[in-house]
Amino acid sequence: MPKAMIVDTGGGFEKVSVSERAAPAPGPGEIKVRVHGSSLNYHDYVVVCGVWGPAEPRIPMADGAGEVVAVGEGVSEFAPGDHVVSTFFPTWLDGTPQVENFASVPGDGIDGFAREEVTASVNAFTHAPKGWSHAEAATLTTAGLTAWRALFSDDRLKPGDTILVQGTGGVSIFALQFAKLAGATVIATSSSDEKLDRLKALGADHVINYRSDAAWGETARGLTGGRGVDHVVDVGGPSTLDQSLAAVRVAGHISVIGILSGVECNLQLVPALLKQVRLQGVLVGSRAQQIDMIRAIDRNGMRPVIDKVFALEELVAAFRHQESNKHFGKICLEF
Repeated sequence: MPKAMIVDTGGGFEKVSVSERAAPAPGPGEIKVRVHGSSLNYHDYVVVCGVWGPAEPRIPMADGAGEVVAVGEGVSEFAPGDHVVSTFFPTWLDGTPQVENFASVPGDGIDGFAREEVTASVNAFTHAPKGWSHAEAATLTTAGLTAWRALFSDDRLKPGDTILVQGTGGVSIFALQFAKLAGATVIATSSSDEKLDRLKALGADHVINYRSDAAWGETARGLTGGRGVDHVVDVGGPSTLDQSLAAVRVAGHISVIGILSGVECNLQLVPALLKQVRLQGVLVGSRAQQIDMIRAIDRNGMRPVIDKVFALEELVAAFRHQESNKHFGKICLEF
C-alpha cells in the first residue's frame, strides 16, 4: 500500500505520522502520478509545525514531482511515463491573480504531496524540466515559480538591471540564478561569510553581510553609484523592508515575498512615496507562468541548488534541518 505522511488537526511535529493512502484510478481530465520528490518551503513549515496548522488531518507539502502512471479519458497533454511537477494553485491557470487564500493549495486547503501516489486534475501538474531528477523538479512549484514571477511577470527584468536578493533560501537563490541568466547584476546578502562566498560562486556580483552592516540597504545603493537597485526580492518582511526601501531606486520594484521576521510592520511611507516605488505582494504564480519558466529552463540548462535530501518518513527531521537555518538552497524529500 502506498505511504503517506499525515499531520493531525492543528499541526505540530508530534502530530506527524506515517499512514497508507492509495490513489484512485484517474477519471476524465485527471492523471495518476507516482510521486517521487517534494521540497520544503516556509509555508509547509508553518502548516506542519502548527503555526498555521490544518483544520483537519492533512497530507502536507505543496511541492510534488513524479511520473505519470495512468491518464483519464480526454487527457492529451500527458501520457504514462511523463515526468511532471505540481502547480501551487491548480485553479489559477493564467492571467492576473485570481486567488486570495490557500483553500486550493496542496498541503494546506487540500491534501498535498507527502505521499507516494496521487490522482488529480491535469491542471495540478505541468511537465517537468528535461533531465531533472524528481527532487530537482519539485523545487520549482513554490520557490522557483515565486522568483520567476517576481522578476519576469510582475516586473520586466532586463540585461544590465541590478537586483538585490536576501539570504540563501530557495526563492533568493532561484532569483539570483534567473537574474544572472537574464544578464542582470546581483547583490546578495547573508549573515554568514561562508554563505556569501558560496553566493559569489553562484554568480553574485556583490555580497553584503547584513549582520555586520546594519545599513546594508544604503550599502547596496552605494554599489549602484547612488542610483539604487532596480528590483529587490524581499523575503524577510518586517525586519527588512526599511532597508529594501533604502536600496531601491526611484520608481523601482520591491517584491514582498516572505514573512520570515513576522506578519506586521511599521512601513516608512515617506521613502516609499518619495521614491514612488512599486511594492508588489507575490504569492507564487499561475500554471501558465510555470510552463513559461520550465520552457526557459529547458533552453538554458540551469539546475537548482539542493542542500540536503531526506526520505519521506524523515519529514520532521527535514523540517528540523530547516529550523536550524544552516541550509543553502532547497531541502528536499526523495522517495
